[in-house]
Parts: sequence; structure tokens; C-alpha cells
Amino acid sequence: METVTSGLSTIDYVIFGIYALVVLVIALLASRKNHKSAEGYFLAGKSIPWWAVGASLIAANISAEQFIGMAGSGYAIGMGIAAYEIMAAVTLIIVGKYFIPIFIEKGIYTIPEFVEKRFNKTLKTILAIFWISLYILVNLTSVLYLGGLAMETILGIDLDVAIWCLAAFALIYSVYGGLSAVVWTDVIQVTVLVLGGFATSYIALDWIGEGQGVMAGWSTLMNAVPGHFEMILSQDNPHYIDLPGITVLIGGLWVTNLYYWGFNQYIIQRTFAAKSVHEAQTGLIFGGFLKLLIPLLVVIPGIAAYYITVENPALLDSLKEQYGSMVLNNIPTDAAPDKSYPWVAQLLPTGVKGVVFAALAAAIVSSLASMLNSTATIFTMDIYKEFINKKASDLRLVTVGRMTAVVSLVIAVFIAPVLSTLGQAFQFIQEYTGVVSPGILSVFLCGLFYKKANSKGAVVGVLASIVIAFVLKFMPLNMPFLNQMFYNWILTTAIIAFVSLSTNENDDDEKAIKTTAQTFKTTGGFAIGAYAIMLIVVAIYSALWSVELGWAF
Repeated sequence: METVTSGLSTIDYVIFGIYALVVLVIALLASRKNHKSAEGYFLAGKSIPWWAVGASLIAANISAEQFIGMAGSGYAIGMGIAAYEIMAAVTLIIVGKYFIPIFIEKGIYTIPEFVEKRFNKTLKTILAIFWISLYILVNLTSVLYLGGLAMETILGIDLDVAIWCLAAFALIYSVYGGLSAVVWTDVIQVTVLVLGGFATSYIALDWIGEGQGVMAGWSTLMNAVPGHFEMILSQDNPHYIDLPGITVLIGGLWVTNLYYWGFNQYIIQRTFAAKSVHEAQTGLIFGGFLKLLIPLLVVIPGIAAYYITVENPALLDSLKEQYGSMVLNNIPTDAAPDKSYPWVAQLLPTGVKGVVFAALAAAIVSSLASMLNSTATIFTMDIYKEFINKKASDLRLVTVGRMTAVVSLVIAVFIAPVLSTLGQAFQFIQEYTGVVSPGILSVFLCGLFYKKANSKGAVVGVLASIVIAFVLKFMPLNMPFLNQMFYNWILTTAIIAFVSLSTNENDDDEKAIKTTAQTFKTTGGFAIGAYAIMLIVVAIYSALWSVELGWAF
């Protein structure tokens, strides 16, 4: 194997340059029709086919949070962290069957807009402000920081410079073209990130196989660090506080997944842009299959980094002979697990490193672009048009949307470096998003399926959920945050139901959603895809459980 030098070679830069050029050209072409009207800019003219919906969902979801943060959790915890990805595939089935038909029938641009149609303008405004704040202060900043960390490790450039470069790239292609540019470039982005992710995992397993091949590396990894392949952590596991055993599958993880995939604007917005309900549902099933690949792309490199740096010093010395002293640069540790993926990536061969770097960039900028577009959509449609200029023309709305995206990104760029004190960034993001997600999930589920839920109950419930979250968080119970989210969701739902029943003059709220069996009817293809996903999920858990019991490998 050729000696690998620090940073990217000329070939790597050429590969990355081709990727960047393709993304920009596609963004420009996709923007020609839809960049002037509000529906065109914010919902891509409702013209997106199922395969683009599915690809865009995953490209928006997979970011530095996964490539860097989840790989870091793979180093620290192991395959158990993949529960977020595996259960998300099942969640997409639920979203496709039960949520999307109602949302699309309502013809909404934003999730807060649905809140107004079902409850009232006050609650819509509260949630709109919340989402704008969350996207800027948590999502955009964390993606920029983790992406900058990867570039700093791989290229050796300053963190601040890396953050500004990523922000500029996302801004150039997403602000002008709106959702059309984001969705169609996401098709390229998801292709690149899957190829890059598989390349990293393949080469890492090949190192571990030490000349015997990838499957030998996989077998060695599972036998050498079986604790890193536990899917259901026991209470004596030091990371039980992050993944609390079986309650991961029957408790709080459902709260975070249903909130994220069902009621998160920058994810669900691309389904609003689908050609039809059927296209949106098929796209969600396609996204579910793609979601099942993510652990192979991002968790395995983290586990491999742990094995090489902690469990097999001889292999680390061998890699040092092949790759030089750079093996010891930015080495991941228990205190800095988020360096796992960049550390593996910096050792890849010339050419492959360019693909992987393009994959990282694709993951980062596609998520940034999606967050920016959704932040702009919510501010423009739910704040600006509602309270500042009710008669704004389409051109004015598009202009405000672009300005909002620029301002949001500038704010995030200045905040992002502050996150350098994080340990496992993925866990940090999940925990602090979890402060508000149970209340929002309760409001939406009650709004969709509980006809007696009213505006008073929803407002009291969502505000009470914040108080409940902090009480549970700071009580001396040492309760895992996923369990906190689950109990918060139950209590908030009970509050919404109690207040609604106490203040309702009629049996059902006048704005209750009317549904029939026909509302939730799906095609045979959707059913087949859904059953296939669920069978794969059962097979994954069964196979890894057998490893824990010593029945395999």
C-alpha cells in the first residue's frame, strides 16, 4: 500500500472539485423554474418524485452529527447507538401511513401552519419561534462545528476557517434556488456519502483483517470487542445512562424519532413537495431502506477506531509503519471520541480520501442547506407574512427567505466554535433537543388523533412540558434522558387531555381532524416495503443478540 500523506493529494482535490462542480451545476439547473414563486422556492413547485424525496430525506438527515457524532458514540458505546437509525426506519413507515396523508391534504407549507389550522395562531407562533431558535442555535451550529472538526483533522486547517468554508459552500447553492436546488442536489449528495461511507468502513475492516479480507476483519472485531455489539445495554453498562436497555425500543426513542421524522420542518418539508401522497409515502419507504445502511457507514468506523487504538496496539504500530507518524495525529480517546471518523479518514489511500472527503462535505452541506431552507420557510411564512407584511408578493417572500437564510447562517458560524468543549456531540444534541420534543410530539399526536384536544390544552401542555423536562433533568434521580423524554411525553399528553376536557363545551373540538379508513389507505407496494423493513429490523436485533449470547461468530 502506498504511503499516505497528511491532508489531500492533488487527485483528492480533483475528485472533490468535480463533486463540488456537479453539485453547483445541478443546483443552478434545478433552480431555473422554481426560484421566483413562493410555492416554487419553498416547496419546489410540488413536483418531486418518490426517489428524490427518499434520497433528500436521508441527505438532510445524515450530517456531521452522524459521520462525526455517531461514529464517536460508536467508539464510546458501540453498535447500540445504531438503534437511532434502525428504529428510524420503522418510524418512517408510521409517518408515511398516518401523518403524511393529513399534512398533504391540508396543503401546508410549514409544520407551524398545521398547528394554526388545528389549534390557534398563538401556539403556531410559539412553535415557529422555537423551531427557528432550535435550528440556528443547536442544529446549524452543531453541524458546522462537527464538520469543521472533520476538516481540521483531515486537512490540518484552522477550525474557524473550515466552518466559514462549509457555510459559504452551503450558502452558494441553496439560497438562490430554494428547495428545488436542495432536493435535486441531495440525490447526488446521498450517492456520494453512501459510497464514501462504505469505502471508509471497508478499508477499516480490511486493516483489522490484516490481509485476510473484510469478513475476517468483521469477525475479528465482533470477537475482540463483543461489548461494542450489544444492542440492549444492561444496567451495569457504563453507557446505560445514554441507552437505557430495553426501554430504548419501547420508550423514549419513539419520542425522539416520531418528533424528528414526523414533525421536524427541515425533514418533513420535502414530503410536502412531493407530486402526490403516494409519491411521498413511497419516498419514505425508500428512505427507510437507506436508513438501515447508516450503521454500516458511520458506526463501524467508530468501533474500528476503538479496536485499533485501544485493543490492538500492535496493529496501531503496524499502521504507523505504513502510514507514518500521522497515525498518532488527532487520535481518538475516551475524552475525544468524536475524532474517530476523521482519524480513520485521514489514513485512507489517495483517491479514496477524496471520495470520503466529498462524502463528508455532502453530508454537511446537504443538512446545512435543508436547515437553512426550513428556517427561511418558517420565518417567512409564519412570522413575516403573518405579522409584518400580510400582502407581500411572491417575489418579496422569496427575497425575505433568502435574507433569513444568510442571517441564520452568519449567527451559527459565530456560535459554532463554542461547541468545542463537547464530549459525545451526538448525545449532546439528542439530549437538549429532547427537552422540547416530548411536548411538541404530544401536541401533534393529540392534534392529529384526539378530537377533544383544544387550543387551551395544547398551549398549557407544550409550556408545561418544558417545566417537566427541567424538573426531571435536575432531580437527583440519575434518570437516562430517553426515559425522561418518555415520562415527559406521557405527563404532557395527560395534561393536554385534562385541560381540553375541562374547557371543552362540545364533545369534539371544532377544529378536530376528520379522518376515515380511506385517509390511511396505502398501496400494496407500500405494505410490502413496510413489512420488508420490519423483517430486516427483527433480523438485525436477533443476529446481534445471538452474538451477545455467544451463539454466532
